[in-house]
Amino acid sequence: MSENSERITRQSLEDALRDLQADIDRDTQPLLVKVAYGAGAAAGVLIGLAYLLGRRAGRQRRTVVEVRRI
Repeated sequence: MSENSERITRQSLEDALRDLQADIDRDTQPLLVKVAYGAGAAAGVLIGLAYLLGRRAGRQRRTVVEVRRI
């Protein structure tokens, strides 16, 4: 048994976990902003790439129709 005979209460556990959560939130908040910007930029690049590739494929498979008047 440890030499510290003080009882651990529910309140002391809650306080310790709140302190731990506050430390984690403080450390990860700036990182979340960077991740959000990076994900937005990556999504924009993917959308642009899909647009350009689809446009190119449409040009290659385009049908030419000639209309002649008789």
